[in-house]
Amino acid sequence: MRTLFLGDVMGRAGRRAITEQLPKLREELRADFVVVNGENASNGMGLNAEHANAIFAAGADCVTLGDHAFDQKDMLQHIEKDNRILRPLNFAKTAPGRGHRLFKAAGGQKVLVLQVLGQVFMKRAFDDPFSAVDAVLRAHPLGGLAQMILVDVHCEATSEKMGMGHYCDGRATIVVGTHTHVPTADAQILPGGTAFQSDAGMCGDYNSVIGMEKEEPMRRFITGMAKSRFTPANGDATLSGLFVVSDDRTGKASSVSMIRRGGGLEQSAP
Repeated sequence: MRTLFLGDVMGRAGRRAITEQLPKLREELRADFVVVNGENASNGMGLNAEHANAIFAAGADCVTLGDHAFDQKDMLQHIEKDNRILRPLNFAKTAPGRGHRLFKAAGGQKVLVLQVLGQVFMKRAFDDPFSAVDAVLRAHPLGGLAQMILVDVHCEATSEKMGMGHYCDGRATIVVGTHTHVPTADAQILPGGTAFQSDAGMCGDYNSVIGMEKEEPMRRFITGMAKSRFTPANGDATLSGLFVVSDDRTGKASSVSMIRRGGGLEQSAP
């Protein structure tokens, strides 16, 4: 099975890159299943229904969210109508939607996608991500009920993401980090057969400070004072993510490649 994962879509620039590049990229990679993190697609804060529909129209099969899952208020209702959108497993227990779902890929394979929020350095405490993931993986054995399992780990600390990768090794096909908007250079297949990358990076304009226009973040770093709100950068965007080929029989990864397409970053592809 051939799976493409794209990191946090950041504002208008990220949405434009998804709309313009994802259809062609999916065709070139012959991807069977595409997951996109839409966490910051709507003005850098959450995702609304209109922008979610645009991401699906471009070729995504599943959209994951994150700590900004419900910043756009219409998502409170829309996530109940569209079960292709997943919020974190360990979000508030009363939150609408769900944190995992079993999908069917184009080739008929069963695909489990789940997302979890980390705890380290996050602004508010969430439930234990490890026990949340463990419960879902125990109910969906790799190579049995699911031919491919993808875990999106949305958190700040690379150590926590790496810990989750090793915790899921051999029980998930892919464990990939999101949230920090900068792609890490550690794409690998762990000893148990799980493809891992600490952070997929963002789909956005990298001539920025993690996707925001530079002036206001730099002012705050230099002076310690805020003058205006952050504004998403709107230049040429790079699609950043991970591409994994896996064995349908075992669910384990056989190859992993970082994806960087367009924009200002050095390009990368299988």
